[in-house]
Amino acid sequence: MSVVSRITLFLVASFLVAFNAGAWDRGHVDRFATLPAGAPNPEGITVDDRNGDVYVTGFGPTAPTGPGKVFVFDRDGDLLRTLRPTGSSNALLGLAFHPMTGQLLVIDFGAAKVLAVNPLTGAATVFTTIPNVPPPNPEDVDQGPGPNALAFDKNGNVYVSDSFQGIIWRTGPKGGDPAIWARDALLTTTGFPPFGANGLDFNSNESALFVANTGNDTVVRIAKNGDVAGAVTVFTESINGADGLFVDGHDNVWVCANQSDEIVVVDKTGKAISKLGDFDGIRDGKVVGLLFPASLARHGDWIYITNLALDTTTIGLPQSIVSQYAAQVTRHTIARIRARVLGFKHGDQD
Repeated sequence: MSVVSRITLFLVASFLVAFNAGAWDRGHVDRFATLPAGAPNPEGITVDDRNGDVYVTGFGPTAPTGPGKVFVFDRDGDLLRTLRPTGSSNALLGLAFHPMTGQLLVIDFGAAKVLAVNPLTGAATVFTTIPNVPPPNPEDVDQGPGPNALAFDKNGNVYVSDSFQGIIWRTGPKGGDPAIWARDALLTTTGFPPFGANGLDFNSNESALFVANTGNDTVVRIAKNGDVAGAVTVFTESINGADGLFVDGHDNVWVCANQSDEIVVVDKTGKAISKLGDFDGIRDGKVVGLLFPASLARHGDWIYITNLALDTTTIGLPQSIVSQYAAQVTRHTIARIRARVLGFKHGDQD
């Protein structure tokens, strides 16, 4: 066989493999809402199941002073009000409504606290304070606490990921001093972006807590034996900038990949079964699609997603491949996409 014939055969075979494998059906990303002019980067997101209102925190670490901001939108994406939690810093991250008490809990990353915030007035009290604990190895750098995201178990206990100390903290339903529930090197990172333990959620029978590790591009599984944390293992790898996550009723794990501008869905075995959304550019200073998606929340048929759109150079980090696009954003946005596992456009999904 001639060299030309071999090359032709290789190209045809490659085409057939690509065609049979298909491509991910990424769905269509809508722009749900636009934040007010001058608003900080949107980071955390949750939905009030009672009325469908969407709550979004502002992450503004370069702003000179607090209080921080929480933006409240109705189900049509219209801004209802802006909350300024009492005594908060300007760097707010995860937030969620407590499933038993109904309290709106907001993580104040800048002050290393979780606040209980009145969802109408913004009046806030301290729910818990995340302490600084010495690193396990004395030679390690003590980065201090970095509370990031929230989860709840069926008894109403509150779990807080600590991105810098590699800890999952737990309090009772009423807050107070937290206890270390799990601590492990797999919850820390030396990667980029430099956040370890991030989004977290339990599977349906609460046999495991799943935790995104942003800098390591992993989802970590922590076994739960009654109230006690068990083995900490890597559940799946290579989600580029694994950030916010939730686990659905089928135990699929939905993860924001903040460095590849997509939502990755993996099944209970850790296999990717869907990739949703993509970055489609900047138009009139606003993101089209997804750009540095940080957090997601499901309500009914929709997944709501914050476009953090963070130019990492503004917080003293090296640029990422999307930093220059993020620098072009003048109005921050919230995206949404239908809550469907779409799989491939063509080919066998088995």
